[in-house]
Amino acid sequence: MKALLFDSGTLINLSMNGLLNILEKMKEKFDGKFIITRAVKYEIIDRPLGVPRFELGAMRIQNLLNKGILEMPSALDIKEEEIDLETESLMDLANHFIQIRGKWVQLVSEAEISCLALSDILNKKSIETLIAIDERTTRCLCENPVRLEKIMSDKLHQRVTAVSRDLSPFSKYRFIRSTELVFVAYKKGIIDLQGAKALEALLYATKFSGSSISFEEIDILKKL
Repeated sequence: MKALLFDSGTLINLSMNGLLNILEKMKEKFDGKFIITRAVKYEIIDRPLGVPRFELGAMRIQNLLNKGILEMPSALDIKEEEIDLETESLMDLANHFIQIRGKWVQLVSEAEISCLALSDILNKKSIETLIAIDERTTRCLCENPVRLEKIMSDKLHQRVTAVSRDLSPFSKYRFIRSTELVFVAYKKGIIDLQGAKALEALLYATKFSGSSISFEEIDILKKL
């Protein structure tokens, strides 16, 4: 069994670019589940359903949930309380890593960290996981925490200090961005666009909608 866990940003990115429909076709080729956590559902469905500007996107994602394309952790017999406990532990570690003038900087949100927490729980049950997340800070925390000090200094336009902590619990996750999901869908013929510029347009669209991918990485994908 495998599970692809979706953070809010990835689904929002696909929705903004009219690409949510690729998930249904990708699910047919995926030997596993497409899962969202309760915290992610709140960000992309429950809360925006009350905001006219975002209501249509929320309804489209809700439709995927209604059709069983996206599922909740209960589909894998995971209790929300178990996710909550693991999420709280990881958030406490992440949000006590960077300081500005002696005050802690909140690096991560509940939704994205709940995906990591669920990944931990599923991996213990021998369920292979991949996390679809576009947000750079969380990925950097997991893949290159040393670089995070500079990234946050640049982002906040002031000097920050990284406190020495054991961040090894964040080193075990595997990620995919919306850009890479779209690349896979294009290569598998799921996206009905043709022509030399189609792939380039798809990759840039996801980048400019929030996927933390560089122009150099896009150039590599275009050549594959």
